[in-house]
Amino acid sequence: MSLSNHSGIFFLFMITLLDDSILAFPPVEQTHASGIIAIGGDLSVERLTLAYHSGIFPWFEDGEPITWWSPDPRMVLFFEELKVSKSMRNILNRGIFTVTENKCFREVMIHCQTSVRAGQLGTWITDDMVDAYCRLHQIGLAKSVEVWQDNQLVGGLYGIDLGHVFCGESMFSQVSNASKVAFIYLAKKLEKQGYHLLDCQVYNDHLDSLGACEIPREQFLSYLYSR
Repeated sequence: MSLSNHSGIFFLFMITLLDDSILAFPPVEQTHASGIIAIGGDLSVERLTLAYHSGIFPWFEDGEPITWWSPDPRMVLFFEELKVSKSMRNILNRGIFTVTENKCFREVMIHCQTSVRAGQLGTWITDDMVDAYCRLHQIGLAKSVEVWQDNQLVGGLYGIDLGHVFCGESMFSQVSNASKVAFIYLAKKLEKQGYHLLDCQVYNDHLDSLGACEIPREQFLSYLYSR
């Protein structure tokens, strides 16, 4: 899930510059070792849809050009590997939180955008990104999970639902464990519905603690391309 931090980089290598008039990405085999496959283009519904179906996602900070990624390895969760600690099971059983879906998608994105994260100076969720993913939400491609406590939105996540793979984008937590509740809820639901995996995109310690692991990009694409 673009759930890890990103800092600006200088592009000191040859990279594909997208033509706004052509809706296409280079083959993923041409991805640079950094994980960057292309720069430029737009955040239209059509381009974003093509990107996710191709194993590509946008990731850039405000003031940078739109940058497209297809990292190798890829961080994913296989549902049978989900880790729910004893203390977390206790929290879930106590019913401290209420979970909903797609109740306030934009609000979840804005909370993800404004959440302060250790080591992060800015945000990669720009205002244009919020608007773009809200358009995806309107057509049913982008979805959110909300976590509530005492009728207050205290956690959640959002991502792209491809019908067999869910591509997590970001999550937030304003009280302890709220984002974990959203993640566990989503993982268990997707498993019941027969999804292949939950795409977490790139490594971070939080995802690792929940059972996510890195796999080769080629293996990830094999799951993405199979229904």
